[in-house]
Amino acid sequence: MTLVPALVDTGAALEEGTGLGRYLLVFLLAMIPAIEPFIVIPVAIGLGLDPVATGLAAFAGSATAVGTIVVAHQRLAAWWARRTGTDLTESSDRYGRARRIWKRYGLAGLALAGPILAGIHLTALLAVVAGDDTRAILGWLTVGLGVWTVALVAGSTVGFSLLGLP
Repeated sequence: MTLVPALVDTGAALEEGTGLGRYLLVFLLAMIPAIEPFIVIPVAIGLGLDPVATGLAAFAGSATAVGTIVVAHQRLAAWWARRTGTDLTESSDRYGRARRIWKRYGLAGLALAGPILAGIHLTALLAVVAGDDTRAILGWLTVGLGVWTVALVAGSTVGFSLLGLP
């Protein structure tokens, strides 16, 4: 999906919502990999939604998606190991790129840079493939997501106020 249709579709969906339903839409749209908080937060704030509530809803939606990815991978890997007696991540070298990023920047670097470079969903997948400590992965990805959410809310609010928009 390219940026312009994603912005238009997100904006149209949010305009159709009313009241608390708009924030529920922000929550749900932030869970979708093609939209994520990087699109939904500026669009929602541009449409006049409360920046703090928008940020909280988008953060909660993305954090829910990330948690689901991490837990699902952990359970799938455990099931696969029980079923076949082999480790899911050691079956081939197709995870080499994730491991190289991991070795170079570590979990903190991946969690902070990944959302802007690859999206939060792909970052979560890379983290669980390259690492093994589920709690640390969830913690760092939540921190990275929080940093980007605050930056997006602040940047969108300041940017729209400089433009004289709501």
